[in-house]
Amino acid sequence: MQEIFKKLDLLDYIDSFSKLLAREKSIIMEGDINLHFRLINELSNFDLKEPPKVANLDNALLHIQKQGVLKIYEIYEFIKIIDYFNYLKKFSFEGKLAEWIDRIVIPAEVLNICNYFDEKSNLKSGINEDYDAIGEAIYRNKQEIKQNLYKIINSSKLRSYLVDSQVHYINQEECILVRGGFNHILKATVINRSNSGFFYVVPHSVSTLKQKQSDLINKQEEILLKVCKEVSSLFEKNLLFLKFINKEFDRFDHYQARLFFAKMGDKNFILPNKKGKNKLVEFKHPALHDAKAITIDFSKSVVMITGVNAGGKTMMLKSILAATLLSKYLLPYYANKNTEVGTFKEITAVLDDPQSVKNDISTFAGRMVEFSKLFSSKSAIVGVDEIELGTDSDEAASLFKVIIEELIQKDIKIIITTHHKRLASLMAANDDVELIAALYDEENQKPTYDFLQGTIGKSYAFETASRYGIPHNVIKKAKVVYGEDKDKLNELIERSSALEIEYKKKIEKLEYEISEYERLNKNIKEQKESLDELIFEEKSKLHKEYKDARNEAKKAIKAKIAQGHQHLNIAHEKAKSIKTQKVQEIEADLKVGDRVKYRSSKGEIVSIKGKKAFIENDAGMKMQVLLSDLKRSGNIPKVKQKSSVTVQKPNTGHVKLDLHGQRADEAIDNLDKFISDALIAGFDEVLVYHGIGTGKLSFAVKQFLDKHPKVKRYTDAHPSQGGFGAKVIQL
Repeated sequence: MQEIFKKLDLLDYIDSFSKLLAREKSIIMEGDINLHFRLINELSNFDLKEPPKVANLDNALLHIQKQGVLKIYEIYEFIKIIDYFNYLKKFSFEGKLAEWIDRIVIPAEVLNICNYFDEKSNLKSGINEDYDAIGEAIYRNKQEIKQNLYKIINSSKLRSYLVDSQVHYINQEECILVRGGFNHILKATVINRSNSGFFYVVPHSVSTLKQKQSDLINKQEEILLKVCKEVSSLFEKNLLFLKFINKEFDRFDHYQARLFFAKMGDKNFILPNKKGKNKLVEFKHPALHDAKAITIDFSKSVVMITGVNAGGKTMMLKSILAATLLSKYLLPYYANKNTEVGTFKEITAVLDDPQSVKNDISTFAGRMVEFSKLFSSKSAIVGVDEIELGTDSDEAASLFKVIIEELIQKDIKIIITTHHKRLASLMAANDDVELIAALYDEENQKPTYDFLQGTIGKSYAFETASRYGIPHNVIKKAKVVYGEDKDKLNELIERSSALEIEYKKKIEKLEYEISEYERLNKNIKEQKESLDELIFEEKSKLHKEYKDARNEAKKAIKAKIAQGHQHLNIAHEKAKSIKTQKVQEIEADLKVGDRVKYRSSKGEIVSIKGKKAFIENDAGMKMQVLLSDLKRSGNIPKVKQKSSVTVQKPNTGHVKLDLHGQRADEAIDNLDKFISDALIAGFDEVLVYHGIGTGKLSFAVKQFLDKHPKVKRYTDAHPSQGGFGAKVIQL
């Protein structure tokens, strides 16, 4: 693993990620990458504190299994993990995240142990009375030592012998510094001498108090050992739970570290796909400072990168492999979210010169060894830098052409950098080959670090040599030796690249103009719809005003106002001239399947009968309307959600089952349900008690476990967990 990271210049990047982990471990996450991706996305919606730094507990778990007694600091490492999951349970998670956290059921007796210790892993006050009493005695004894030393230092008899009035710490002992002759005044033990010939001494009265303190500390350690034995015994009973939560902590640690890492520098997660689509969009290699973002499509089986020396060909190759590798392990990196990377089982980088005195192998022979391994690979992506390295270029071109074509048939994607024009020209006609050229700025005589797809690039060897200090007369002679015909070939390649660039610029300009036209056309349609709505509203208002006027006329008739009927008839005539129907754009050639709009509802034509049509709107309702009332709608219909089957989570999170006292058929039914629940809950190991008795129940359990497809293996439990009367089952 480290080797491939080193070849792709990712060591520092991986190291900076690893520092975010709560404890040292591999960056690889086992399990379904799609589930990991979903849980990470759900976690990103919450602002959680980082997991505590925790030691590796594999040896501690093994120690518990062997009925050993843990040290106080080892117990506290487990407490930190349990406390953190207890903290997570306070959040209102949803979806898969809620299912996962709910599955972690902390036994009450284990949770109670968390209350034994403070944040510095010391036993809290009130947990053990004897421990508290000795703690107070130790504190009083320390105060007595301090007072005794203070009294001696301030003694008038000893003052003439004191070098200073300070308390010194020599060899972890509290002492005072005195001159010779002190023994006439003070009884003390000399523990060291200063460079000036003075004596560091511990008064006998202080020594007595220190001995008492040592005895108290020993008693305190005895009580602490007793507490550790009790906790270790409790941990032994819950060994399967501790193994489970230790593993789940690493899983959560992976998620949180990746989220924190993604936020540092605005990186994105790119989930590998199985569609065969491979495209980097605005990717930046993390090893480059202020890197230039690259966009490249490498969906074809072979990507051949040619062009200028020192123009970024090797870094392009490393970028493709690096993005693939980081996606494989779900590590975020600098790229646009539209980046797509395929799924590959193997990622291989052939970048170095394999020649070595130790292995007695040539450059070309080493390359052949690397290529021979690829013929036994499947679903792999391999990057080869300077493929023609180490042998005759014409022979190599023919050989590598055939090798590459064979590897294409084996579903292997190959990324190649080369200056070999013959190999590039041989492969150019193959539809599975993508040509990419590193570009050169002729005017400024330097690489641009841009890339052009669909063409072969010129190496610019002479220009590069001149840029790095080779004399012009030497380069001129080299061009003569190189030959006029080959130089013309370079000119053709250069001209081809220039035409390709010009063509792409025109395409980009045309695409921009088309998008602008579509945008303006859309705006015009939206404006027309708005005007239609406005006209419809205004005519509706007029119609209402007419109604009001008609009502007034009716009132006038009832009041027997003269000529009332005549005015009412005139009002009716005016009403006929007011149309409340909405202005429509005449649509022609509507057919079944067209997207249409009816008033504020949008849908699709299901059938047409004469001047009427049946449409089904996006809400799923069907209606019959006039064809003349319909307008075209180019909007994409809403995608109906796919139905899904949800397996109900078991109500229990326990990893133990007791079958004592049950009949064989009843016990097997309960055991079957228990294993199903355990599999859904994600447990790797469970414990089943069946007892010894007559042996019938034990035999029935064994027969069932032998036939169960999800049982990997089972063994008799440890004597402390039931021995021959219980089975530890691995799923």
